Parts: sequence; C-alpha cells; structure tokens
Amino acid sequence: MAPRRRKLLPSLSSLVRSDLPTDTLTEAFPVIDDALAAQIVELAIRIGETMLVAGAPASEVTLTIVRVAGTYGLDQVHVEVSYNSITATYHRPGAARPITSMRVVRGAAPDHERLQRVQALVSDIRSGLDPQTASERFRRIRHTPFLYRPPAVVIAQGMLAVGVAIMFGAPWIVIVLAFVAAILAALTQYALAKAHVPYFFSQIAGAFVLTLAAAFSPLLALTPLPGAQDIRPSVIVASGIVLMLAGLTVVGAAQDAIDGFALTAMGRMLELTTHTLGVVLGILAALEVASVVGRGMDPPNEAVPLGAVPLQFLGAGLIAVAVAVYNGAGRRIIVVSTVLSLIAWAGYLAASSIGLDTAAASGIGAFVGSFVGVLAAYRLHVPSVAITIAAILPMVPGAAVFRGLLSIVEAGDEGSLMLVGFETLVGAAVVGISLAVGASLGIYLGQPVRASLGSVSKARVRLRR
Repeated sequence: MAPRRRKLLPSLSSLVRSDLPTDTLTEAFPVIDDALAAQIVELAIRIGETMLVAGAPASEVTLTIVRVAGTYGLDQVHVEVSYNSITATYHRPGAARPITSMRVVRGAAPDHERLQRVQALVSDIRSGLDPQTASERFRRIRHTPFLYRPPAVVIAQGMLAVGVAIMFGAPWIVIVLAFVAAILAALTQYALAKAHVPYFFSQIAGAFVLTLAAAFSPLLALTPLPGAQDIRPSVIVASGIVLMLAGLTVVGAAQDAIDGFALTAMGRMLELTTHTLGVVLGILAALEVASVVGRGMDPPNEAVPLGAVPLQFLGAGLIAVAVAVYNGAGRRIIVVSTVLSLIAWAGYLAASSIGLDTAAASGIGAFVGSFVGVLAAYRLHVPSVAITIAAILPMVPGAAVFRGLLSIVEAGDEGSLMLVGFETLVGAAVVGISLAVGASLGIYLGQPVRASLGSVSKARVRLRR
C-alpha cells in the first residue's frame, strides 16, 4: 500500500500545485472608466471619419474603428457607417448605459498624404501606443494643411488633360489646347468652390467652359500656326471629361455595394450619378451654344484612335502623377501610383491584343492594377485606395462619352444618329461598370494573398529569433 499511496499523494498535490512561476499567470488589465472609454471611442471614430472622407470603403472604415477600440480593451464596440455619418457604441459590462459617439461626414475631400499618416498611426496604436499620445498625434494629423498649394493643384489638373491627349497621340498644338482648356475649367471650379457653390453646379460650369474652349479651337486654323489644321476638338473634350471624373469614388461605391453597406453604396452611387450628370449637362449646354453661334462640331464616325504604344504608357504615367498630386499624395504614393498605372495599362493592352472588347479589356486592366496595388500597399505602407484610382483612371472612357453626347445633340430629326449616340453612351457606361467590378475583384482577391504573405513574413521573423 505504501508505494500506491506515494503515487496517489503526488497526483493529488498536482491538482493544487504548479511548477510554473506565478508571475507568468498574472496579467495587468488597464482600468477603463467611462472617461477613458469615451476618449478611445472618440479617437477611433475620428480615424474612421478621416478614412471615409478620403474614399475608403465602409467595410475598411468599420474594421479600423473596431480594431483601434479593441486594441485598448473595448471589445464590444458596434459601428454603423452610413453615407454621411459614423456611429460607434460601446456598452461597458456593468454600466447602466452605453457610450455612444457620432461623427457627421461632410463630403469627400481626398487627402492621401493625411490618409497615409492615419494608417501609420493605426499601425502604431496596434503596436502599443497609449491613447493619450495617439490622440495628440491624430490631432496634429488633422490640422496638417494640404500638401500642395492651389496653383500646384490647378497645374496638376492641366497635366492630367495633357496625359490623356498624349495617349491619343495628339499633336503638340492639341496638347497645349487641352492643357489650357483644363486650366480654365479648373480655375472655374476653384472659384466656385471658394464661393461655396454646390459641386453639381461646379461640374456643369467646368464642363461648359471646357467644351466651349474646344468648340472654338478650330478657329486657330485661320492662323499660320503649324499643325493648326489638325486640331481635334473631341480629344480636348475627352481629356477634360477624364479630369471632371477624376475625383469620383467609383471603386468605393462598388465595394460598399458588394460588402452589403447598402446605404453608403446608394449614397455614393447617387453622388457619382449626380456629378456625372453635371458633366453631361455642361457639355450639352456648351454644344448647344456653340451650334447657335455657328461653331457646331460634326460627330465622328468612329472612336478616336489611341496613339503609339510608347505614347500610351507615357500618357498613363503622366495621368497617375497628376492624379496623385491632385489628391495630395506624397512622393512614395506618386511613385507607386505611376508604376501601378503602367502595370494596369499593360494588362489592358494584353487583353485587347487577344481580341477582347474595350469593356472586358478595361475590367482586366483594372483587376490587374488593383490586385498588384493591394500587395504593393501592404509592402510599401501606402493607402490602397490612393493607388487604385491611379490604376483605373487612364481607362475612363472620356472620348466615348463625348462622342455619344455629340451624336445626340447633332442628331436633329435623324433617329439613327440618335440611336448611335445612346448606344455609345451605354457602351461607355458598361466600361465604367467593368472598371469598378474589375478593381473591386482585384482588391478582394488581393486581400487574402496579402494576409498570407503577412503570415509568412511573421513566421520567418519568429524563426530568425
């Protein structure tokens, strides 16, 4: 019995004793009172507001708010993101009522340099930055002025139109006219923005000025300027249309719809439709005025052809640089956006070379650009929304939109020409949808790949240690 008793006693003692050091079983939990919880919720929701204003999808905004709050111990935070507001609620166990904070989002104002700093702050928060320091850093980020002065932004808008004209292989005089027309439209919109005119009317005014400048540009043929006989007003207007549509959140609206954020998606789609309609109305009004004064334009019989392949890549890269500056991006985002734009355009050309139509090729180009962009955003610590815009913008069908509108205006009683115009506009809309779907698909397929690469990198770091 003695040996059995000796075996039994250690077995019983093992239930109440442990050989592990007692200090490894203790953990310091921070004391989170109502004041600290309110500060954490307010910090998280302000970070989300900044991301939503910059065009980030609602799912990413929601996830960021939950992660920031969870890092500081608030595990039961409920977030609701709508088109123009964010609400976050935390119900502390044992508390009589929840802590709720709401922020009103007052319109989109892309600032990709600020967005990059916010993402870096979120990374530092998840690495252990205390709430007080995080709040102070975020306050400094919020008060940081836009990276570029207004003259630089206006010139960037003009260079965007230059990039589109170069892609069409336009002669130097058309490139100069596209730059001048875009500058006039940008100055018009800037003046209306200073006067607090709604953006819808600003789009109408900008498109009107741009189209009217293009309509009177053939008058230069009466001068001895070399190349004045080869002026193509359609290229000038197409360049301006891409400029007018550069700031619209097409990809964000598509992602919100796919993610199930119906209210935010509907709000963004309505805004997208309204601002695009403003461009259409401005072009139509200018075409009517030009026709009345005898400067009407004949609708082209076929699509405006692109220039040589090297010119296409040059124009796409210039568009990416201009868009990055227009959205307040820093040097790193500019470089990444340019490279990504070239990759997306290469995907478009490859798809076109095997016989796919413009819509399918545009969707594939957007997919390639956004997929590579998600991976680049993770590796280079840049916002994915910033570089995705640069990837798809060169494929925006500005020339097709103008050709369709011009056909409708000049149709008169000719029903066949009217049908051709509507068919062209429908084709342009299909290209826009393909761009949104392709970009969204690239982001969704790129995210799990990015997560896998992150897991592999962390595993390698642990093995080295």
